[in-house]
Amino acid sequence: MKKLIATILTVITLPVFADNYDSYEYGYNDAPRRDNYVGLRMHKNENIAFRVEPEYGNGTTLRDDSFGVGLIIGNRLTNHIKIEFESEYTYGGQKKYGTDYDFNIWSNMLNVYLYQQFGGAVEPYAGLGVGVSGLWGDANGTMHASDATADMSWSAMIGVNFALNARVDLNIGVKYQNYGDLDMYNSDDGTHAPVEIDGTEFYISAAYKFGL
Repeated sequence: MKKLIATILTVITLPVFADNYDSYEYGYNDAPRRDNYVGLRMHKNENIAFRVEPEYGNGTTLRDDSFGVGLIIGNRLTNHIKIEFESEYTYGGQKKYGTDYDFNIWSNMLNVYLYQQFGGAVEPYAGLGVGVSGLWGDANGTMHASDATADMSWSAMIGVNFALNARVDLNIGVKYQNYGDLDMYNSDDGTHAPVEIDGTEFYISAAYKFGL
């Protein structure tokens, strides 16, 4: 919660410090238009949740802190809207009630952001994403993911983007993402256990801007 509050305060207060950016020798306003960008994103999941609901017996919820990495490719459509493709990998696992659970997630999202630029350097934003995640999981080698390992995903995020110079951006934010549902089956008795996966992520990314 403290990290979330700090992120929100950063988004609200940092535009105050952007006024001097225009005087920078290589400032954003002095550079050619950079509509396109590519970058790398590091993310940390805060208590990513895996809710396992077997056909028989009680369900259980696994929570794990994990790190991941992703690739972003984007375009500024207008002065207030940008669109972005994000592909990221994350891992989660935990031992509970004597069972070792392991999950792998590869999400591919199309994100749309609404942003406001201040002083040519600071851009608070909010965004929504929709896409498809590949989901894999097993438990002690007896429960495995079924063949249906892809599901629809959606996300919502807020953050702030900093133009460090005419070419490089630094981006920080927080995101909630629902990765979808994974169907696991027990190879011993043939029972199934649906698993719903979601989490809250803090992320930081660096992007290189270029024009075509």
